[in-house]
Amino acid sequence: MTISIQRSHNNETQTYNVELENVTLLTVLNHIKTSLDPTLTYSHGCRSGVCGSCAVRVNGREQLMCEYKPSDGDEIEPIRNGRVIRDLVVDSSMVEQCNRAGLAWSEKTKEEGVSAKSMEQIETQSDCILCASCYSACPVYAANPNFMGPFTLTRVWRYVNDPRELNIESKMAAIQTNGIWDCTLCGACVPVCPQLIAPMQDIKMLRMKSGMLGYPDPTMSFGGGFDLGGWDF
Repeated sequence: MTISIQRSHNNETQTYNVELENVTLLTVLNHIKTSLDPTLTYSHGCRSGVCGSCAVRVNGREQLMCEYKPSDGDEIEPIRNGRVIRDLVVDSSMVEQCNRAGLAWSEKTKEEGVSAKSMEQIETQSDCILCASCYSACPVYAANPNFMGPFTLTRVWRYVNDPRELNIESKMAAIQTNGIWDCTLCGACVPVCPQLIAPMQDIKMLRMKSGMLGYPDPTMSFGGGFDLGGWDF
């Protein structure tokens, strides 16, 4: 089996031949590093799809190395929209920066018990493993680094749905600019999430909640104006 890996020192792909079958991509890279090329650099942690540190792109789609089983001819590259530190290792600090912009954490809570039903409503959004695959797949974040991105927005939805959270209004105000209205709802973030989180759906719900709170929908403005049957808009 041959696989090609994007290398950072020359910004070119390097092809390796490995005699391994039915193993994970992480196993293949470990074999390459220990037996063929000790300079190859990549990141991994738990080896069980929990920590999210081994996210890469395989043939143009985000995957976790510890779960993906490679095929002959696969092309491996670092995830997009982050500064490449070396080879397949990417600086993912943009996730923290986006979270700060969106106030995507618990600020002030009520001390009270929460029903199992209420926890079920935020369970999926709490399962994120911070792999940054959704940021890599997001075309809006690629064009606008100030965009809060799929993870931050789905995390905000998790907290505004938490019955213990008291500062819901501040979070909703924070995501009006470079947030929910900038998303194109293309859905590119959905299939690449290893935890089956659907940020696009969460963003739709945040838009609906924004409307209920009186925030205007900027996507409904006509801008310059046009003529329709004698009426000026």
